Amino acid sequence: MNSKQALFNLLMCVLAITSCDTQKQGLVGNELAMIRAKQTLDSLYRNYSVSGTCLLRENYPSTVGDHTVTYLASEEQKNMPHLYSYLWPYSGTFSAVNALFETTSDASYQSLLDNKVLVGLEEYFDTHRTPEAYASYINSAPKSDRFYDDNVWLGIDFIDIYMLTKETKYLQKAQLIWNFVESGMDNHLGGGIYWCEQKKDSKNTCSNAPGSVLALKLFKATKDSAYFVKGQRLYEWTKANLQDSTDYLYFDNIALDGKIGKAKFAYNSGQMMQSATLLYQLSGEKNYLTDARNIAQACHNYFFMDYETEQGKTIKLLKKGDIWFTAVMLRGFIELYRTDLNKIYLDSFNQSLDHAWVHARDEKGLFNTDLSGSTHNNRKWLLTQAAMVEMYARLAAVK
Repeated sequence: MNSKQALFNLLMCVLAITSCDTQKQGLVGNELAMIRAKQTLDSLYRNYSVSGTCLLRENYPSTVGDHTVTYLASEEQKNMPHLYSYLWPYSGTFSAVNALFETTSDASYQSLLDNKVLVGLEEYFDTHRTPEAYASYINSAPKSDRFYDDNVWLGIDFIDIYMLTKETKYLQKAQLIWNFVESGMDNHLGGGIYWCEQKKDSKNTCSNAPGSVLALKLFKATKDSAYFVKGQRLYEWTKANLQDSTDYLYFDNIALDGKIGKAKFAYNSGQMMQSATLLYQLSGEKNYLTDARNIAQACHNYFFMDYETEQGKTIKLLKKGDIWFTAVMLRGFIELYRTDLNKIYLDSFNQSLDHAWVHARDEKGLFNTDLSGSTHNNRKWLLTQAAMVEMYARLAAVK
């Protein structure tokens, strides 16, 4: 056995011991959550990286060659194989590494952002259409659609990294993205942002709720009151048009004919929770805090379930669903916790992620979408893994 192989075997043994140890201990503190975040990020890059590039695969095992990703494909792209992930799942790595950097203040994570994550991200940047923005697939491929919500998520990450570093290059990107997002607004339905630049047939909570969050974060960063006004208006428009008055949760979209798409996704309500909390922090108006608390309780009731563990303990477990939607919902819960210090909801997240570490991971260190462990995915989506990194890292920061 050569020295490299011996070193590799030793590293695998250490990781195995660490993994077993975390399974036995349970989630007992911030340090353990951070260990799990770092291990999951390592698993992500080990299994999704594309040699010679900063880009990533969409799935593991890779679907290149036997499957075309069509959930966001334009007409020009829908019948072609996709060697790399779409922008949306790739952007999840930006959020994941941002969360690690925010929690640890470790400059190596900013280096990872600047030298890998953001280098790859620029492969999606479209300078041929105005306003400039990020397209849903790499710019060397046929032209792809541009989604307002895809860009909003990036804008939030850019403004977050700006607030951590005060480096102007990140603020400039956030403002550029805001200009694109704002171009997706008009007076149909009394305001609001469309979902897709090329398909302006609905205005979705996933564009407007995080649009409000981005505007309010831009206000915090720049002190330009115009951002506050726009963020507040987006919040009020979304609440008036898309909230379910029976339970405080948010519907998915409203079509231009006024028909409501009534699906309820965790990220939509979670972003309205975060926006309401930010509005309370910035204005002191208690009705916004009331809104945030109502949404939080409703999310806890709707997106979690009572679950009995092998040890006979009943916990609140996240229901099976899109893990990234859950991670975005967690951002709202953490924003609210910073305001009212009510940890009951974060305890449920901790219990769920503790259970998931033992029951929902495979031998590659990748997660299934069913955190109970009852069902398994044959292929695992990049965005799911990024979302797990983000959640562990954000929970590690909670005191």
